[in-house]
Amino acid sequence: MKKVVLAYSGGLDTSAIVPWLKENYDCEVVAFVADVGQGADELAGVEAKAKASGASECHVVDLKDVFVKDYIYPTLKTGAIYEGTYLLGTAMARPIIAKAQVEVARKVGADALAHGCTGKGNDQVRFESCYAALAPDLQVIAPWREWSLDSRESLLNYLAERHIPCSASATKIYSRDANAWHISHEGGELEDLWCEPSEQVWTLTQSPEQAPDQPEYVTVAIAAGEIKSINGDALSPYDCLETLNQLAAKHGVGRVDIVENRLVGMKSRGCYETPGGTVMMTALQAIDELVLDKASRSWKASLSEQFAQLLYDGRWFTPLKQSVLAGAEALTMRASGDVVLKLYKGQVTAVKKRSPYSLYSEDFATFGADEVYNQQHAEGFIRLFSLPSRIAALQQQGGVDG
Repeated sequence: MKKVVLAYSGGLDTSAIVPWLKENYDCEVVAFVADVGQGADELAGVEAKAKASGASECHVVDLKDVFVKDYIYPTLKTGAIYEGTYLLGTAMARPIIAKAQVEVARKVGADALAHGCTGKGNDQVRFESCYAALAPDLQVIAPWREWSLDSRESLLNYLAERHIPCSASATKIYSRDANAWHISHEGGELEDLWCEPSEQVWTLTQSPEQAPDQPEYVTVAIAAGEIKSINGDALSPYDCLETLNQLAAKHGVGRVDIVENRLVGMKSRGCYETPGGTVMMTALQAIDELVLDKASRSWKASLSEQFAQLLYDGRWFTPLKQSVLAGAEALTMRASGDVVLKLYKGQVTAVKKRSPYSLYSEDFATFGADEVYNQQHAEGFIRLFSLPSRIAALQQQGGVDG
């Protein structure tokens, strides 16, 4: 291998991987950085840092708008939530990062790809499954599965021996991953399941206890399953998410603390902050309540679970993903309307909802007098609905022919 494109973040792991690749593979290393909305602080000086580590080039690619429009919004249409709680922030970002990395590799004429995922996590599977679908001809290098470095201290020593600057320290507690959709936290006290997360874990949202004492209301307009405007302002998908992130974060919305089943077999604990995404999901669920009949809602729940699993497992570039997404698209064709959401002390509640395609009719549902529903008709329906139970009971009572 002569040239390797490394998915580079500027953190400790990838800073060490650059010189390690050069030493062990005698190759040129090109750093690739994906801007998926992780914030200016994480991207500050990343090009200089990559070159100081030994990279010949550093390509920073702005993926924020495409990430929200072509990955987050389609996922929202499916209603996917992994194991009932996780809104899939890290999993959604991996396919767009892998795709852009492959594109950079083609552009610079590389013959290999590399990543900094550990051998314990889900991301190694996600990245390499995407590589397999998009660039099966390129070799893949996963240093964490090859090198002898096995701790944060050993990585710091490795860099110090080579006089490579690094802002990381041995006292870092948590492992974090951030993008426009969320931020995740692992490690530290979170590895003890009998330990409540301290406030230093959370970095994006206000503590619900310290959040404003007055609720805030936000109006979301939806068209065909996509958020189009916030409080009457038409915005791009990315700007819709950013606006809701700011509104919801100050009210402590979007915090979850879960133990999930990793793809590689072990359970792990993660704390996730997804303020704007939690509001978006709640708004879309509110519209689904209005426009989907019972059978359609049940079918969508099945699609949601299927999509959550395939996304978590890194199967974005597959016919299965295309098939499930097509089904979700059909179910969201009439998912349009307006939702008013109440943000208060860590909770988001849809308090008002309307849709031109709503199947709710006050005329039919009212407890007051109405002229559209004959309650006597229910008797025949109930008799037919319960007929199997009636026949079984009659047979048990003596074989009486029902």
